[in-house]
Amino acid sequence: MGAGPQPVTDNGLFPAEHRALRELYGTTRHLAAHWDKLAARLGGEPAKVLMRGAAAAREMLGELAGQTAVHDLHGEPAAQGAGGHLAHLRGAADLLLERNQALRGAVLEAAHVAILLAYLAELASARGDTDLAAWLRAWEGRLRELEGAARGVAVAEGRTPERAVQPADDSRLGRAGHSLAAGLGTVGEAIDASVLGRAVRRRRSG
Repeated sequence: MGAGPQPVTDNGLFPAEHRALRELYGTTRHLAAHWDKLAARLGGEPAKVLMRGAAAAREMLGELAGQTAVHDLHGEPAAQGAGGHLAHLRGAADLLLERNQALRGAVLEAAHVAILLAYLAELASARGDTDLAAWLRAWEGRLRELEGAARGVAVAEGRTPERAVQPADDSRLGRAGHSLAAGLGTVGEAIDASVLGRAVRRRRSG
């Protein structure tokens, strides 16, 4: 038999909620910062979707502050710093990516936040906090819509194959990073096609 819900902490939350809400601050800040940067880099219809998503993320953060303040849980400075750090790391990773890869990664960021919102809604419901659960589910719906819009522009990159493989970051550093990633891919293909690569495949299939 299960042990049942854990007792709430002094601030009126399940321990799991406390951790997940802090994670929500960090991941949502990351989404807002990274989607803004990616929009500036990609332009066109993808930029419109990404800017809309970044604006929604900032709106949610503003409301989230009010929802968690009653439990003496705040999104800064620690959670704020974590979100900014994640966005910085992801922005650096974009230097190695093609447009289509960066957009597909952005879809996963929206999905991550949406799943986290749904998880938190279940926790709030288990604790009997129907107001917070309703707020979380409403925002889950909005994030799902943004996830769908981002997926749409990511899939649409396949209609323009030459553009899809352009660097996600068109700066000199971004083009250099993209060239490096493409070169590593070429090396990998060469190894796969070599005598050694064929020998390894035969050994694994034997």
